[in-house]
Amino acid sequence: MVSPRQNLIQHFKSQKFDLLVIGGGITGAGIALDAASRGLWVALVEKGDFASGTSSKSTKLIHGGLRYLKQLELKMVHDVGQERAIVHGLAPHLVKPEKMFLPIYQGGTFGKFGTSLGLWLYDFLAGVKKEDRRKMLNRQQSVEEEVLLRTKGLLGAGLYAEYRTDDARLTIEVIKTAIRNGATCMNHVEVTDLLEENGQLIGATCHDLASQEFFQIKAATIVNAAGPWVDQLREKANSLTNKRLFLSKGTHIVVRRERLPLRHAVYFDVTDGRMVFAIPRQRATYIGTTDTPYKGSREAVFAEIDEVKYLLDAANALFPSAKLTLSDVESTWAGLRPLIYEEGKSAGEMSRKDEIFISKSGLISVAGGKLTGYRKMAEKLVDLVLKRQGQTPIVCMTKHIALAEHPFANIAEVLDFQRSIEEKLEPLENAKVTSVYLTENYGRIAKQIVEDAFGEGKISDELLIKAELRHCLDSEFVLNPLDFFERRTGMLYFHIERVIQHLDIVLGVFQSHFNWSQTEMESQRQKVQEILKKLRPWSV
Repeated sequence: MVSPRQNLIQHFKSQKFDLLVIGGGITGAGIALDAASRGLWVALVEKGDFASGTSSKSTKLIHGGLRYLKQLELKMVHDVGQERAIVHGLAPHLVKPEKMFLPIYQGGTFGKFGTSLGLWLYDFLAGVKKEDRRKMLNRQQSVEEEVLLRTKGLLGAGLYAEYRTDDARLTIEVIKTAIRNGATCMNHVEVTDLLEENGQLIGATCHDLASQEFFQIKAATIVNAAGPWVDQLREKANSLTNKRLFLSKGTHIVVRRERLPLRHAVYFDVTDGRMVFAIPRQRATYIGTTDTPYKGSREAVFAEIDEVKYLLDAANALFPSAKLTLSDVESTWAGLRPLIYEEGKSAGEMSRKDEIFISKSGLISVAGGKLTGYRKMAEKLVDLVLKRQGQTPIVCMTKHIALAEHPFANIAEVLDFQRSIEEKLEPLENAKVTSVYLTENYGRIAKQIVEDAFGEGKISDELLIKAELRHCLDSEFVLNPLDFFERRTGMLYFHIERVIQHLDIVLGVFQSHFNWSQTEMESQRQKVQEILKKLRPWSV
């Protein structure tokens, strides 16, 4: 019997594509969706799992970038600010409104007048609706909103609109939507070589890391959207000239919500002048991020203990009664921002603008940019591809393509659906949190997952995780436990105890599905356990 992956490989080998996208993060996913929806034959390959690089390691916000006002990047603030509402409309279950709280202190980065003016300009540039525009709070109101705040030197606060998401889930939903629009996408496939004819690229040699099969994909245009690996692919095309990437490392830590029970996401400055977020999410609160130059391996990026302590110190300085320690940190994550190098600037000062590089052989590379702006980046790049191919211009349609097979109309529908899931999960101790988690992750599919979890009229956490994994194996391209625990569910970061508790159960489902040997089972177990150790480096 031919497997789904073998069918995909046969399709790659037999089809001449208009566009090959290398890289399955949010940038590549957005390009694949845009191009496919405009009628191009699109192939996309990703050497790891979808979203396994930068696109699962961000601060998980669809935000307008208030910090860019300080750098006077007004067009960027306008563009990504406008995009927030668009992406929320495309996936209201996944991109959810979040009030951001910005405390103002004597001697801090933002004064009261400057904050009020900046947030007004921010709302204006982003086109924020009247009911969601910024609200300025006095000292007493600020303490009432966030009771854990340090009161010494507190002048007030600003409250303004942003959106929270799960970056990996967003990327995967964009991939799935691209496939529904005709794209052919495959994870765990590495490009080992670029094919050239008469000085121009015509395709790529690929290696399926699951089956170990090598095959070729032919395409009229090749786009390099490999994130931190963009320059490595440019080297393959002998086109690493002029501008290059600068890699900046960002680290986040996760604590239980009870240890830092915030009402809002809080955006605050620390003693070295940087800005840090503390964001409540379901059962947890996460804190980040750092912004430091990075020159190590791109394949294995983890938090260092000094980075963890830096974030703990930052949180404790703002919320002194919390008294957070290393023992409170349940999990961590760290990722790389692929920025465009600018002479004389620090990592935090470098622009987040995206740029496109075109080699003599025709390789189109895209780098930089932000999660929030993925759709506009894709639009610009596909416009360029169509122009270079001499095709009649076709208007971008992605602002109208919902990122779900059965989408919600608005946030009110999401909340109603969430309540219905909570009722079904009443036998579980954590029914409310679980209903939020399932709805945010899977949208309306959450209902089917819950129904599949009932066995003989009963439900348990074990049955629920099995049903969730079966869905991911059947419909979300999962090949190993880390695909599931990290990118499909986020458990590795936000509910690590559940990973530890159910690892054997999950491995058993994988063994049955893929007919794994005992040796493979033990190998996969060891990989998960090694990652678990690296997420809390001080405990090893």
